[in-house]
Amino acid sequence: MSQTQNSRWGDLGTRVVSGLIMVTVGVGAVILGGVVFHFATALVCGLMIWEMCRLLNPEQKGLALQAGLLQGAVLMGAPYLPPMLLLPFLLAPALAIASQARAYRGLLALFMGAIALAGYQMLFLRDVAGFHWLVWLVALVVLTDVAGYFFGRMIGGPKFWPSLSPKKTWAGILGGWVCAGAVGIYFVQSQGAGTWLVPFSISVAFAAQMGDIAESALKRHVGAKDSSDLIPGHGGLMDRFDGMAGASLYVMAIVQVLGLSLGGQ
Repeated sequence: MSQTQNSRWGDLGTRVVSGLIMVTVGVGAVILGGVVFHFATALVCGLMIWEMCRLLNPEQKGLALQAGLLQGAVLMGAPYLPPMLLLPFLLAPALAIASQARAYRGLLALFMGAIALAGYQMLFLRDVAGFHWLVWLVALVVLTDVAGYFFGRMIGGPKFWPSLSPKKTWAGILGGWVCAGAVGIYFVQSQGAGTWLVPFSISVAFAAQMGDIAESALKRHVGAKDSSDLIPGHGGLMDRFDGMAGASLYVMAIVQVLGLSLGGQ
């Protein structure tokens, strides 16, 4: 194997092992549902917020810990609240933490609020909309990410948005859309969903890719390579779940605006 090929695929082994561990834990939490899934979602979102606070205000380590713990606790309690209290309850930590930050208060509040809402949408899909809708979203985001990685590295070609995400190529973007469309077709056939799910799945894939790019832009802005080093070969939780957060938030917004029916939604 050439030196160029080695550099292109050098991290693949570590990424695969870490990825398999994450998939195993994630699938177990999704299958078990209930408090186990609530805790897993709250933990991931809390760690993402901890990472983001450390990126934006690295000197305020105590504030980052407070932010992660507070948002995680809020997400654990959110499924048991009446609907009228949900939005202020979910967004209150973002406002409280941002008010104490020394820098990037607007960005901090924006990202914290987005992660909180995305996390709640994941809980809603599992608890109310139905198990298969959560599987649809997770499968779609994971396959979009995997396709982007392999199509991008095998084909290469023009960059999609080099100033924000220098590794992402048009080949990877389009490969992700193809896989997302295939996921949509499978769920139309297996679950009897309307054919609208196919183009919707592609648009959700794009939202996941934009979530990835938004996080890349944030890291470039503060001069960081990864959000943290929690996951070998992958970086941090934000580096792995930024696409899931973007997709989940997009599904929440579109379902509300267009009145699409996802189970109880």
